[in-house]
Amino acid sequence: MFNSFGEIFRFTTFGESHGKAIGVVVDGVPAGVNFDEEFLRDELERRRPGKNRFATQRKELDTPEVLSGVFEGKTTGTPISIVIFNKDQKSRDYSNIKDIFRPGHADFTYFHKYGIRDYRGGGRSSARETAARVAAGAVAKMILKELNIEIEAGTVEIGGIRAKKEDFKYAKTSPLFALDKNAEKEWIKIIDKAREEHNSLGGVVKLKIKNLPVGLGEPIYYKLDNILASAMLSINAVKGIYIGNTEAHKLTGAENNDEISKEGFLSNNAGGVLGGISNGEEVVLEIYFKPTPSIFKPQKSVDIYGNEVEVNLKGRHDPIVAVRGSVVAEAMAACVVADMLLLNMTRKMEYIKKIYQ
Repeated sequence: MFNSFGEIFRFTTFGESHGKAIGVVVDGVPAGVNFDEEFLRDELERRRPGKNRFATQRKELDTPEVLSGVFEGKTTGTPISIVIFNKDQKSRDYSNIKDIFRPGHADFTYFHKYGIRDYRGGGRSSARETAARVAAGAVAKMILKELNIEIEAGTVEIGGIRAKKEDFKYAKTSPLFALDKNAEKEWIKIIDKAREEHNSLGGVVKLKIKNLPVGLGEPIYYKLDNILASAMLSINAVKGIYIGNTEAHKLTGAENNDEISKEGFLSNNAGGVLGGISNGEEVVLEIYFKPTPSIFKPQKSVDIYGNEVEVNLKGRHDPIVAVRGSVVAEAMAACVVADMLLLNMTRKMEYIKKIYQ
């Protein structure tokens, strides 16, 4: 249960890290949307592992196969199913920890909840699952493109070193999706140092949603900001999210309120959301990732029998999750916005029907 996300634009992911394939079924996409398979491949390429030393060296092509829901370049209004076959699993890397709980991982909670766990790379709890979300996000972005809504993201902080500039254009070309070229130089040094020491780092991703109309979000329990928060916190290793001015908790009301003129808002401390509903300004988020828990240092743990043991991990892992996590954050934001747009349209159609009954 609970492998689906969204109300109208709804996707369900399936598969495990070391299974035969992972994939997604996307439902609720209107008929007639231009479906760009090259764009889908490009989005998965952005997240793909093994491209450089800042990501796991698992060599997956992540080539998507669209099985349904598209005909002659257009969506048909039926479920869109996409499958990505796993090609480079090395399950033997995990045989030594099949009965041991890895610190910082979901092994402990999955085993105690279900009485069983897939120890091969974490199974369903692995970040490998997020490739399927990126595929769903690509479909959502195809809808948003027709409405001129843009989503962009990049790393704004790694290992406690904060970017001084925010250049989203540069982030598109950066191996770290860095928003600041100068900060990137420092980030590369500390990431390489962490890798040499068999350690990992945390980071922060900044994300912006542009050109949203006023009125997206449903009070009280399906607010735009609380669903965005839910979407981001569902991503592996995300531990927190901030919407709007990250210093707001230090300000007074007079400092934090966004005053309004006839031309619009005079500031955007709210981050584009008031009362859970979009106000027409840019929606601005920061997403906080913990360090990758898979590190190659001896660590204390216990096995499934309650014995104290020392863990020595093998395998291929990201030295920092936040980098590729920025692509996943974009995808989840796109899915939320597409869902909110369709919800808004549904509400308006219901209202129009009532008027003419």
